[in-house]
Amino acid sequence: MSDKRKLLLLAIVAIALIALFMTIEANGIWEYVLPRRAKKIAAIVLTGTAISVSTVVFQTLTNNKILTPSLIGLDSLYLLLQTAIVFLFGSTTLTAMNKNVQFGISTIVMVGFAGILYKLLFMRKGSGTIYFLLLVGIICGSFFSSISEFMKMLLDPNEFMVVQDKMFASFNNVNGDILILAALAALAAIGFFYRDLKFLDVLALGREHAVNLGVPYDRVSKRLLVFTALMVSVSTALVGPITFLGFLVANVAYRLMGTFKHSVVLPATSLISFVALIGGQLIVERVFTFSTSLSVILNFAGGIYFLYLLLKENRS
Repeated sequence: MSDKRKLLLLAIVAIALIALFMTIEANGIWEYVLPRRAKKIAAIVLTGTAISVSTVVFQTLTNNKILTPSLIGLDSLYLLLQTAIVFLFGSTTLTAMNKNVQFGISTIVMVGFAGILYKLLFMRKGSGTIYFLLLVGIICGSFFSSISEFMKMLLDPNEFMVVQDKMFASFNNVNGDILILAALAALAAIGFFYRDLKFLDVLALGREHAVNLGVPYDRVSKRLLVFTALMVSVSTALVGPITFLGFLVANVAYRLMGTFKHSVVLPATSLISFVALIGGQLIVERVFTFSTSLSVILNFAGGIYFLYLLLKENRS
C-alpha cells in the first residue's frame, strides 16, 4: 500500500472516531453535548500534534527512536511546580488561581528552564553536546522528581489529592481560553520554525553527513530543540504530562509507514496520536466510566511497547 493510501486510511479512522465521540449517547441534547465534546476534540488534536511532532523531531536530532523529549525533565518540572504551589501556598491557591495565569506560569517556567539548559550546554563545543544535554536533562528530571516527592510526603492528605490530579493528563476540564492561547502558541512555534523542518531528512543521516551536505547543523539543531521544548511545554501546561504518548505513536508510525521520510512520518504520527487519544478517551468514558485517566492507559500501553522494543533490539 502506498504512503498516501496509508495516510488516507489513518485520516478516515481518525474522522470516524471523532464522529463517534461527538455523537455517542448524545440523546438529542446537542446544544449541551456538542460544544463540550468539541472542546475535548480540539484539545486532543492540539496535544496530539504537539507531542507527536516534537517527539519525531527530538528522535531525529538524537538519532535514537526510543527517546522522548520528556527526558529533558520538563514533565518533572511541571509536577514540581504544581506541588510547590500547593506546598508553599496551599491547595486553595492552586484551585482558585486564574487558569490563564496558571497556564502562562507553567509554560514560561518550562520554556525558561529549557532555554537556560540549552544556553549553558551549547557553550560546549563538540559533537557530543546533544547527548550531554540528555544526561543533564535526566539528572535534572530525577532531581525535580525527588523534591516533589519529598513535598508530597509532607502535604495534608486533602492537599495531596489536589496535587495528584495534576499528575495525570486530563481532557475533561479543558478551559476554552487556555485552549485558544495554547493553539496560538503552537501555531506561532510551527510558523517560526517551519523553515528548519525541511532539514529533518538530512539531519537523520547524522551530524557528519548533514554538515557535508551543507546543512548548518549547530544552528538548525539548536532551533529545533527550542521548538521541541515549546511544543512539549504548551501541551503539558494545557492537559498535563503524557510520558509515553510520543514514543508510542512515533514508533508505530515508523513501522506502519515503512519509511523515515518526515513528510510522511510527521502527518502519520499526528493522525495516530489522534486515534490513540480519542480511542483512549472513549475507553475512559464508556468502559471505565472515568474511574481511571487517559494517561494511565497510554503509559501502560507505551511501557509495554517500550519493553517489547528493548527486548527485540537485544535479540537482534
